[in-house]
Amino acid sequence: MTEFGAELRRRREAAGLTLEVVGLRASISIGYLSRIERGMVAVKPEIGAACDRAVDAGGDLLALLDGRPGLLRGLPPVTRHFLGRDDALDRLSSVLLGDEVRIGVVHGLPGVGKTTVAVTAARRAEKRFPDGTLYLDLRGHTPGTDPMTPRAALHSLLGMLADPAERVPWDVDGCANLLQDLVRGKAILFVFDNVASAAQIRSLLPAEPRCRVLVTSRGRLPALDEAWHQPLGMLDLADAVALFRSVAGDRGPTGSEVEDIVELCGRLPLAVRIAAARFVVGGAPRLRERLIDERTRLTTLDDGERGVAAAFALSYAALTDPERSVFGLLAVHPGPVVEFDAVEAMAALPVGEAEVLLERLHDAGLIDIGVDGTVAVHDLVRAFAVRHAMPTGDERDAAVARLVDYALARVFAADELMEPARYRPEVDCVAKVSFDDDVAALTWLRAHWPTLARVVDLAARHGLYRHCWQSAYIMRAFFFRDKLYEPWRRTHLRALEAAQTLDDLSATAMILHNLGMACIDAGEIAEAIDYHCRALHAFTTAGDERGRVDAMSSLAWARLYKQSQHEMSAAVLDLNSALAAYRAAGRTRNVAITLRGIALALTGLGKHAEALVAAEEARAQPDQQPVDQLMALNMIAWVRFNSGELDLAAHHYTQAAALAELAASRYELARACTGLGNIAASRSDHAAARAHWERADRQDDRLVPAVLNEARVRRELSGV
Repeated sequence: MTEFGAELRRRREAAGLTLEVVGLRASISIGYLSRIERGMVAVKPEIGAACDRAVDAGGDLLALLDGRPGLLRGLPPVTRHFLGRDDALDRLSSVLLGDEVRIGVVHGLPGVGKTTVAVTAARRAEKRFPDGTLYLDLRGHTPGTDPMTPRAALHSLLGMLADPAERVPWDVDGCANLLQDLVRGKAILFVFDNVASAAQIRSLLPAEPRCRVLVTSRGRLPALDEAWHQPLGMLDLADAVALFRSVAGDRGPTGSEVEDIVELCGRLPLAVRIAAARFVVGGAPRLRERLIDERTRLTTLDDGERGVAAAFALSYAALTDPERSVFGLLAVHPGPVVEFDAVEAMAALPVGEAEVLLERLHDAGLIDIGVDGTVAVHDLVRAFAVRHAMPTGDERDAAVARLVDYALARVFAADELMEPARYRPEVDCVAKVSFDDDVAALTWLRAHWPTLARVVDLAARHGLYRHCWQSAYIMRAFFFRDKLYEPWRRTHLRALEAAQTLDDLSATAMILHNLGMACIDAGEIAEAIDYHCRALHAFTTAGDERGRVDAMSSLAWARLYKQSQHEMSAAVLDLNSALAAYRAAGRTRNVAITLRGIALALTGLGKHAEALVAAEEARAQPDQQPVDQLMALNMIAWVRFNSGELDLAAHHYTQAAALAELAASRYELARACTGLGNIAASRSDHAAARAHWERADRQDDRLVPAVLNEARVRRELSGV
């Protein structure tokens, strides 16, 4: 008991007595007496009475035991810089105070604050355990030391709980039996910190139902079948900033700079504290720049005594060779989301083997595996992998080639389901993948497009130019659907460089054409016209008639958005020429698209009857996807609105809104709702107009007035 030990030492020193003298008087060894004074062992009544007599305390010292034998409060202090983690602490408290679970495991990355959280939770629950709270560091991942053996751990616990005169067995089973006997009928909380494996602590687990165990480990320790698990993730931004400021004080940065720094630290508590400490000792001037540079990030997060890289190195050193190989592939993968199948492809492993190895990395606390089967790699872990585990030479190049091939096959399969009538060039991929349906394909693309965009860049950097431009080209339909203009243009500019490096004129033309489409949809009409003119020239030079017609059609679309009567009249002529070519080639989807363009141009020219015929014909085209029919329906509503047939316009916009819900098209739903708001505003029903417009805003706020007439009319009617 720490209070007893401190009072014993105070009285001994006040009396001028040495440890040797008090030990002789109480028949206690000097070493054991020293451990009592430091609060490292439980004190039984007979030992307490002997100490009381040895220092002439008159019973005052013995009274501190409060009649409870063996009471020890051994929890270490908690840093004053502990912040946040309220949810985790609440869950741990409920486990410690409840009756259903007796073992809790706190696991997570090195430096995430597992020990602090566990000790804080244990301190909150101390009163629930009248027979003591014991803390033991198992040294599972302590630099420069070996993990504590089960026998050594048992001896340490027995030293805290047992009478020194009792004979401690030499073997593990004997020690475990004695431990179970000593805790029988007691309520003790054990905190086992820094545990390497379940095997290390299995013999330490008490059978007494009133006892509880709280474990911290880098790994999940799945072999502890009955344990309740609390994964510990990164701090949220506000808590990470507060932690930085609590360490750095007034010397820390101000404004958004501190947010940038903690984000570069990945909001990992250890990294944040090291970075903040550097400010305190004058390391501020280039800290942010050194953290931005991946070559110096890990060395910057090392203060000589603590280091992020050193913490990760211990976990890495414990991996098997196959596990290290897969970990290294995570450095090759550009992230941010990694699939099991992608790693399997990179490693060229048989089905299922990559998943097993990734699960082991997860158990080791180096990665997280989500319920959807994807792998999350912390930025600092990735930086460590790049520096210490990255495969080199032919092995890395082969892994990149297989990843790029897999990604292209995935994108192609998804696009085939979502846009079956769309033209796609033949692609050069070996991998064979599939999706259950178009919904699964769209869900996958929405989850993985940031990674796919990085794969396009990775392909270019490794000289895989055909895969580079083909991947970007096929992703265009998805980018158009979800209005992702920035990645659309970024990937295609990279693809344009690749196509030009190959001196492939047709590929160059196709990428230019897609870039023009991105600019049209974003309302950048002048840039769109430039790209489409270049695409038209490239297609014509390459002798690609199919591409030439597409470029002519798209150029006409771009020009009609200039809103001049002359440009719209010229657009109608070019669109009709393209329409004839599409009809002759049997390209029904392009027929429908071109008819919508003609309807839009004719509406702008005030030729509503002709526009309606074109829009209705577009809607009636066979073999269309729901989104194509939806766009035609919105076009019919637009024509009706301009001809003053507001009831019919409202009817068609309402139909379009319902179809958009079914087709999961947020953009076209927002367009239909905007049109309904415009109709209500035209009738001076301002409350209804606001309701429709607000619904539109909840769906999609990227309705560009330059290319979406409903958005332009809304701006005019609302004055905004």
